[in-house]
Amino acid sequence: MRVAIIVLGLLALLGAVCACSCSESPAPTTSSITPVYSYNVVNTYPHDRSAFTQGLVFEEGVLYEGTGLNGRSTLRRVELETGEVLQIHELPAQFFGEGVTVYGNDIIQLTWQPHVGFVYDRDSFELLQEFNYSTQGWGITHDGERLIMSDGTATLYFLDPETFEEIGRVGVYDNDGYVNRLNELEYVQGEIYVNVWQTNCIARIDPQTGQVVGWIELKGLLTPEDRGELVDVLNGIAYDAENARLFVTGKLWPKLFEIELISAG
Repeated sequence: MRVAIIVLGLLALLGAVCACSCSESPAPTTSSITPVYSYNVVNTYPHDRSAFTQGLVFEEGVLYEGTGLNGRSTLRRVELETGEVLQIHELPAQFFGEGVTVYGNDIIQLTWQPHVGFVYDRDSFELLQEFNYSTQGWGITHDGERLIMSDGTATLYFLDPETFEEIGRVGVYDNDGYVNRLNELEYVQGEIYVNVWQTNCIARIDPQTGQVVGWIELKGLLTPEDRGELVDVLNGIAYDAENARLFVTGKLWPKLFEIELISAG
């Protein structure tokens, strides 16, 4: 399903509608309305069109990217301003690379179906160890104490960063019920930002309750000219905590965007 790039590209070209519609319908458990944020583009940077982006991290001035597809999966260090790949590690062909996060001096990368993750030295990209998990691997981030992982369902898993054992989980829900297809993750100022796969939406999630406390609607980021060649869905969130910059991109996209959010209110 996830490797059907042509089908997904057509969906992206048609402007896939968010499964949740980034809706503001009343929640069954609260009288509040979930805010929906739009965006301004602050800066636009080149992005490798061949990169099937699965994970994106900005840490201490460095952009790291994990890409997918069997035989094409990589871990990369990328120069933000030019999009140039400065360092690359290629995964064995049997692995479909997924989300990445930087934890201390390590980079952690998931794979899709084999239940195998990799830990690399942050500077050299040397493989330090492998670990296992019981679900599919989609997105990964951390809150400084726990790794946070998605598997394409409505569940987020919390893992011990030393043993990789599950230490908790939470179901993600919005006003209409559980939100499935949770994909790439980023921890931003106490919230978990999540790409909802095959949509133009990012969910802002309370990690304690799993409630979606805001939606970010990113429809229209790519122009028709950008879509002149095959592109796939929105995927990839990175946050520069030092300078409070938010970056987003997508699979096979020619551009990476720095955006600022505009409150619906």
